[in-house]
Amino acid sequence: MGAPELFMVKAALVLVCICGGVISVSYAGRMSPSRQKLEVQKHLNRLNKPPTKTIQSPDGDIIDCVHISHQPAFDHPFLKDHKIQTMPEALKFADNKMSEEETTVNSISQLWHMNGKCPQETIPIRRTKKEDVLRATSVKRYGKKKHRSLLKPRSADPDLINESGHQHAIAYVEGDRYYGAKATINVWEPKIQQPNEFSLSQIWVLGGSFGEDLNSIEAGWQVSPDLYGDNNTRLFTYWTSDAYQATGCYNLLCSGFIQVNSEIAMGASISPVSAYRNSQYDISILIWKDPKEGHWWMQFGNGYVLGYWPSFLFSYLAESASMIEWGGEVVNSEPDGQHTSTQMGSGHFPEEGFGKSSYFRNIQVVDSSNNLKAPKELGTFTEQSNCYDVQTGSNGDWGHYFYYGGPGRNPNCS
Repeated sequence: MGAPELFMVKAALVLVCICGGVISVSYAGRMSPSRQKLEVQKHLNRLNKPPTKTIQSPDGDIIDCVHISHQPAFDHPFLKDHKIQTMPEALKFADNKMSEEETTVNSISQLWHMNGKCPQETIPIRRTKKEDVLRATSVKRYGKKKHRSLLKPRSADPDLINESGHQHAIAYVEGDRYYGAKATINVWEPKIQQPNEFSLSQIWVLGGSFGEDLNSIEAGWQVSPDLYGDNNTRLFTYWTSDAYQATGCYNLLCSGFIQVNSEIAMGASISPVSAYRNSQYDISILIWKDPKEGHWWMQFGNGYVLGYWPSFLFSYLAESASMIEWGGEVVNSEPDGQHTSTQMGSGHFPEEGFGKSSYFRNIQVVDSSNNLKAPKELGTFTEQSNCYDVQTGSNGDWGHYFYYGGPGRNPNCS
């Protein structure tokens, strides 16, 4: 069996594993309340594993400390006998000055840390509540991005942009093989106009075409009332191997990402956040491919290696990435027929600069020799620069950087 055929079999199994037995909430609405309750409870039982310890977060989240071998990833049929990997060899730095781990503007953590920590050999998992699932369009779609959440900067058709309802302000590189990406991302709490909209700032590691076979690994921070039920800024990850159709999910809401860290919870609130003309906070995120085993690893901050996406989840990314994107994305649902006022980044345009506009700094890529180095020919893209914009620069301390974002609806963006 060739690689494409094998991948299709794997993808089918992924779908069976992740989606088997789920039922649409809208369909469930035509059933008895007891049947609907049962279907939602089944899904919660799949997601929420028995904890060895539970921590109540000040923001209302419940963090379950689950034994590392009982996490959702191991529901996957291909991971039943998987041996949890140890951290791969460290990256080499092509430019020591740029690649030394910078001191963050201010230290940052997660809110739940105030009330305890998880023991060794466990991982912290944000407990999914019934209300979380019921906010989704269906149980099947809970924890997933909408199908059209993809962006190819140079071929963006205006009709496609409007139809998708997603808007971006990004920097990107393409035209080479990439084995990872890194950036330090300024953290804010943008205002969201409608509960079904979100605002995020992230790294995309992309492979394949921008059709039905797109592979993507993503990580950053987001505000998403639909997903989390509040307006807190939260650390998140995402993956898909079929352009956001059947495979993949946010955080640990399906089988896929294998977490090895006992201190950081995917989807948990980040605190504190930056304030306009006041203290600034940022987080460093690194995603890189282990040259030996081929898995994609993620690191948060100075020393938190969170875990990895096994290489078999992907087709194109099993080899390498063909494009890296850094930047912001919002959903514009055009409430009242006008552009949304949902903010991107700080809600201020790039020209306002440090302390006012949000930034990505020390942007780097990983090459085939496992070197972390500055990107070549950094491009930029935004659909409507009067709504959200992006401006790049470079210097000795921040390496390659950019300011990005905006307020959305304003006199020049309606």
